[in-house]
Amino acid sequence: MEKGLAYFWLITLFFIGLCIGSFLNVVIYRLPRGESIALDRSHCPVCGETLAWYDLIPVFSYFLLLGRCRACGVPISPRYLLVELLAGVITAVLFFYFGATAVFVKYLFLCLLLMVVFFIDLEHYIIPNSLVIIGLIGGVVLNAAAGNVGFTSALIGMLVTSGFLLIVALVSKGGIGGGDIKLAAVTGLFLGWPLGPLGMFLGILTAGILAIFLLLLKMKGRKDPIPFGPFIVLGTIIAAFYGNQIIHWYLYNFIKI
Repeated sequence: MEKGLAYFWLITLFFIGLCIGSFLNVVIYRLPRGESIALDRSHCPVCGETLAWYDLIPVFSYFLLLGRCRACGVPISPRYLLVELLAGVITAVLFFYFGATAVFVKYLFLCLLLMVVFFIDLEHYIIPNSLVIIGLIGGVVLNAAAGNVGFTSALIGMLVTSGFLLIVALVSKGGIGGGDIKLAAVTGLFLGWPLGPLGMFLGILTAGILAIFLLLLKMKGRKDPIPFGPFIVLGTIIAAFYGNQIIHWYLYNFIKI
């Protein structure tokens, strides 16, 4: 692909990603509240004012409105801007690495799904079953289309990743939520063996480091809940794109293979 044409597609996909991010914001806000994602028109969550089309242009409307509702002046959460920008950057970057391939579609689907999970769990401490079901169906279909994770690898990754969290939940008597276990099945299915379990390990590692940090600063107590879903998301993303390098580094330096 010529350089000029490649830049054209990168910019185009960035703006497409912004639009996808705008939709993801709707899902993030409405899904945990039981509101319709497709039927209801967008409105201010504070005053209820229906938003005009020019208030819904991704990124640009946020700055044009100076980050406030046009009707009531209440600040708009910067999460809306962040999600749109992340979706745009992720879409463009993945296309740059994978091109117009099924692998690109697979990882784009996974990243966008995990973005929704991240922000919902961070705010509400839940991972909706509907997202898990969509993830499992998407994993089966896109693994088959992409062909980079075989059926056996996907099955082992799913069982080991979710099974480990299930054991932790049983031993800790509720220290891990059911949503986390189901999300682990999705990530294990997408990444397969051994990247799925590696992503879970990295998630547990980052969660443990943050928990110690928050305890030392007395920002959290020992019994205060910390959503684990965002850490599964972070671990999965790292394993998906750097997992093979991490495994190779570990085997070379510690196992001497």
